[in-house]
Amino acid sequence: MNGRSLEILAPGPLTTVQDLGRPGWSHLGVPSSGAADPSSLALANRLLGNPENAAALEITYGGLRARLRTRRPDGTGSVLYTVLTGAPCPAWLDGRPLAMNAPVAVLDGQRLELGLPTAGLRTYLAVRGGLDTPVTLGSRSADVLSKLGPPPLTTGDAVPVASPVGPMPGVDLAPCTAPPSTFVLRVVPGPRDDWFDEASVAALYSERWVADSRSNRVGVRLSGPVLQRRKAGEIPAEGMMRGALQVPPNGQPVLFLADHPVTGGYPVIGVVHAEDLSLVGQLPPGAGLRFCRYRYRGRRRCAMALGAAGAGL
Repeated sequence: MNGRSLEILAPGPLTTVQDLGRPGWSHLGVPSSGAADPSSLALANRLLGNPENAAALEITYGGLRARLRTRRPDGTGSVLYTVLTGAPCPAWLDGRPLAMNAPVAVLDGQRLELGLPTAGLRTYLAVRGGLDTPVTLGSRSADVLSKLGPPPLTTGDAVPVASPVGPMPGVDLAPCTAPPSTFVLRVVPGPRDDWFDEASVAALYSERWVADSRSNRVGVRLSGPVLQRRKAGEIPAEGMMRGALQVPPNGQPVLFLADHPVTGGYPVIGVVHAEDLSLVGQLPPGAGLRFCRYRYRGRRRCAMALGAAGAGL
């Protein structure tokens, strides 16, 4: 132990430890989990010279207050570098405003405070060296569905910080765009889109959907037109994946996130393209979204729709 840690003074609505997850355990009923917005977590680690998979804090809807301890066991002080990425939010270090996507040096005992995001949902706080929590099935990530990994942080927790393994990259700021106000996501049709009538399939790609307030790291519940089946009954349980749009009997899709179940018995009408999954992790309650049918021959049309919405590719 090097004596460095993050002391949680207030966790906000939900703060968890996340890395890039634990793939390879679905056959045992364990989802991959990991950061809901893996691109933002990887960026935070690159800015600090950490491996991209180093553990950091995933802060849902702001509100975190923490004290940073940088003093070594022998009583000498040291500087701890931190960075915030993901959903932009006002942040202060001992009352001094902090910029997003920019490494900052922190001294022993200084207090960090985050406000509410101005766009998106999840902000990532990484520290140089990464968080040194126990490893479960190859990952330090908290899984809210299977309860693997460290539980959500509470007031009074002290999260240890590991020693750095590489040099600082020397980057002062990473220019990033904020999450959009209306999300446009590419969807690969199927495998069970034939379970729905033509009007419902068309509605999936033509109508506006809204992220429900009951959403969490397991999935985003969507409100919109009711998708009607043309096949009755249920299918045998089959494998599920991150980004799957599963449609339960009420006809309102659920978009699976990092902590999704590994099997399900409701038909999947489509799967969000892998390159858009980080954007899905930033969907706040009440946000509007549209889906674009993704096929290789239709890539130009999708690109035009995404560009018009300001989401980017």
